[in-house]
Amino acid sequence: MGSIPVGATKFMYFSAKTVGFFNCSLERAFKTAILCDVSKIHTGYWLMPRITHCSEDENWGEINSTKKVYAAKSISQPGGYVSTDHVVERIDNEKWVIEVKNFQSWMLGFHTFRGTWKVTEIKPECIQIDYAYDLHFEGLWFLPLNWLFTKLFWTKYMKKVLANIKVLAENQEPYLYS
Repeated sequence: MGSIPVGATKFMYFSAKTVGFFNCSLERAFKTAILCDVSKIHTGYWLMPRITHCSEDENWGEINSTKKVYAAKSISQPGGYVSTDHVVERIDNEKWVIEVKNFQSWMLGFHTFRGTWKVTEIKPECIQIDYAYDLHFEGLWFLPLNWLFTKLFWTKYMKKVLANIKVLAENQEPYLYS
């Protein structure tokens, strides 16, 4: 768990990380995660609903761009608008940093998910992906539940997302955004 400063609970977070390897170009591994159709990436998993589409995404992929994300109805979500994604940082063919916030339903006290997608060329057509999220929350009431969600559920969900992105990248899925 991270904490800055130690006594300020609004800065608390848990981290989740996974690593993968893609057999495609560096550019393809970099762009696919953010610029492809998100409904083919976030296909749902247990409590996490599948994403159906986005709106207000005209400049998506540019630094400081945002988009509204919509999900299907599930056990944990009523369906419809669920959150807002924001591109915080983009270093071409190196890394993305995005934030997911403005959750429309209660998320165990989580208020921001900050994700990093880093690509490293090991050799041509062999790209290492370092995929990480810091899940920020407030208050100590749900600390054990926050930890369990991050370490057990979110980490598994990230592996599923990584596998979906790998299929899209290696199959040269067209980008929706530039």
